[in-house]
Amino acid sequence: MDVNNLNTDGIKDKVVIITGASSGLGEATAKRLAKGGARLVLGARREDRLKALCDDIKAEGGQAVYRVTDVTSREQVEALAKLAREEFGRIDVLVNNAGLMPLSPLDKLKVDEWEQMVDVNIKGVLYGIAAVLPTMREQHQGHVINLSSVAGHVVFPAASVYCATKFAVKALTEGLRQESNGEIRATNISPGAIDTELTRTISDDETAEGVNELYTLAIDADAVARAIAFAVEQPGDVDVNELILRPTRQEL
Repeated sequence: MDVNNLNTDGIKDKVVIITGASSGLGEATAKRLAKGGARLVLGARREDRLKALCDDIKAEGGQAVYRVTDVTSREQVEALAKLAREEFGRIDVLVNNAGLMPLSPLDKLKVDEWEQMVDVNIKGVLYGIAAVLPTMREQHQGHVINLSSVAGHVVFPAASVYCATKFAVKALTEGLRQESNGEIRATNISPGAIDTELTRTISDDETAEGVNELYTLAIDADAVARAIAFAVEQPGDVDVNELILRPTRQEL
């Protein structure tokens, strides 16, 4: 592994793993970082979308590879990290983006959905960290960016479990920062209403109606991609730990 000439400033040539890369924030982030010259390793469940995204990036002169990845599988997440090392020799950045938001009141007892959120939103993030941490320690450099939410800062009705998972992401990010020994940067990104597929996982009709009303204010996914790019491109001695962004008119 080439650990002697690591790029700690800017975006160009950084090796960036992105989970949940087939749509929404992951896709927007891949496109923006590709324009900055990053070398991308993309993971998601939908191979057709991943392949199309990689083809688009390569057609514009960028570098990208992909592997079908379900973040609820530790083995598949480890395989994604292995692909990064095999293709590019190192791992500079992990964007833990994959997430689900099937909101519902606790009384609806949608326990299967609760378990899905824990598996994807918490365990998926942990699997990502576990997959890259040994490499980043060997390099004495790395950057983990976790996607939390404004729901990781305030609890609201019908979102108790989702909020719990996003509070957990915020805690994990801060814990990683404290344990980094000055080697690994840790960034928690907390978006508000963003125009993605996230709301499509809501199966409770009443909750979906209220959320869809909120999301009439939603802003483009590239807003979050720009925030991620900002954190990535900072000099190696600057660690952007927390970014909250939402539509200007969003109150929550």
